[in-house]
Amino acid sequence: MTYTETSMDALRRSGDDLADAVVATLFERGEVGKFNSLMRYVSTAGQALPDGLPGVAREYLRVTGAPPDWVDWSEMERARLFFIDNNVHISTALSFASMPACYVVPHVARLLSATHGLSYPSKRMAETGQFTVYLMQPDAFEAGGRFIPAAQKVRLLHAAIRHHLKREDRWDTDALGVPICQEDMIGGQMFFSLLVLDSLHRLGIHMSAEGADAYFYAWRVVGAMLGVDQTAVPGTLDEARQFLDLYMLRHMGPSEEGAHLTRQLIDLYEEVVPGTLFDPVVSALIRYLVGDTCADWLEVPRTTWDTLVKAAPHLLGVLETIEDRSPLGAWALDRIGHLTTVLELSSLTRGRVMHYAVPEQLRKDYGLSGAAARTRRWTPPPATVS
Repeated sequence: MTYTETSMDALRRSGDDLADAVVATLFERGEVGKFNSLMRYVSTAGQALPDGLPGVAREYLRVTGAPPDWVDWSEMERARLFFIDNNVHISTALSFASMPACYVVPHVARLLSATHGLSYPSKRMAETGQFTVYLMQPDAFEAGGRFIPAAQKVRLLHAAIRHHLKREDRWDTDALGVPICQEDMIGGQMFFSLLVLDSLHRLGIHMSAEGADAYFYAWRVVGAMLGVDQTAVPGTLDEARQFLDLYMLRHMGPSEEGAHLTRQLIDLYEEVVPGTLFDPVVSALIRYLVGDTCADWLEVPRTTWDTLVKAAPHLLGVLETIEDRSPLGAWALDRIGHLTTVLELSSLTRGRVMHYAVPEQLRKDYGLSGAAARTRRWTPPPATVS
């Protein structure tokens, strides 16, 4: 598959017809609150749906209640094992590369500001971390697994954001396309798959081609369940590279929202890191993984750790040598990685289960204040990359 400016422009005009229709009906009938209340405790696949659930929602949950019929389960198992073997590294890449990459796309940073607010970055991080953990569980797609209901709710969440932004005329659709359009959904899929693999490589993690392919494949399955058009999504890592390079050239640049979200992210992770001595590692690691240009756009501070953090691949290489040569060492490192991921997620969620609900309204101020908050309509910034 070849991507061009024309084909990417076409993807900006498409959303998710199925989820959009469901959300529009729920709002039209005043049933959003009922849906959220009844679905709050529907958290596992195969669970009986509650009485009184709106019919349109019940039908949506039935239609989307199973993974695509084309899924290769042996490949998904390879992806799960890849995640187990590299979970702490993947968590690092998601936190310090994938999330900042979202912020370096100005209109995406704007969306994130509108949906979660500039004051609550932990909610976004906790939801993303919990979603990924659900995905990589052995029973993710089986009865009792938590991933499928989470994916169904996140898909409706995206549709609700589109609904609000267009209904309230707070999005320049002519200039920006549909909010959370197909191009942006595929871009997000690339941030959480290809960019993670790139970050692992930059950290010096040794990956087999089979493991990397499987991890990328797992996120293709995720994309399908979140409403990504499978005729447009990259099918291979080479196609993914072409898409991501063009996507970033088209959209990346500095923004007030991107810098603010990044500052909140840094503050959040400095709270997670014990004490204060190692706080600068957070900024240094972001800068190392996203590069100086993007880090400067996001106003990531330079620290004395910027040089030291470049030694991370050597340290991780020592750990990988231990893992390769000692079954006991491999088991111990896997357990430590699992516990580290669990503790990090617990810190973000404060021990709570994150619920993916359909927002009945968005933040009215988009992080702004006063009259400008009520009237300002965001348009694309001047091009920063030729």
